[in-house]
Amino acid sequence: MFISGLHIYWAFGGSWGSSAVFPTKDDTIEPKMPGPVPTLIVALGLFGFALIILLNIIDHNLPLWVDNICKYGILAIIGIFLLRAIGDFRYVGLFKKYRKTKFGINDSKYYTPLCLFIAFLGIILFYSSTVVKLYEFIKEAF
Repeated sequence: MFISGLHIYWAFGGSWGSSAVFPTKDDTIEPKMPGPVPTLIVALGLFGFALIILLNIIDHNLPLWVDNICKYGILAIIGIFLLRAIGDFRYVGLFKKYRKTKFGINDSKYYTPLCLFIAFLGIILFYSSTVVKLYEFIKEAF
């Protein structure tokens, strides 16, 4: 939720932490920053991810359709963050071409490891919640 809040802050004109969050070919090129609408869309998506993770963590009694959104939402989050960690083979991810820029250095030190960590935690959450639900199903059946 912090990352979502940071995007909301940026969408409304904040500048803290925004010096190296958009990729460029070299540091002399000023990045073309996205406007407030795309930034708010990213913030909303990140907030949705946080909500899906939260609903998977807490013990809830929600309708089946919400439970399915939570279950498959975790798989989507894992996929999105794994793809982000792999990257586009140019600017972002493990296999990026431009590594020496300010963004490239931050991407290698912070952003890509964070994406891998989120995907890893998502995998753990997915399998742990699946095991717990299977256990509860078997317990109720017998």
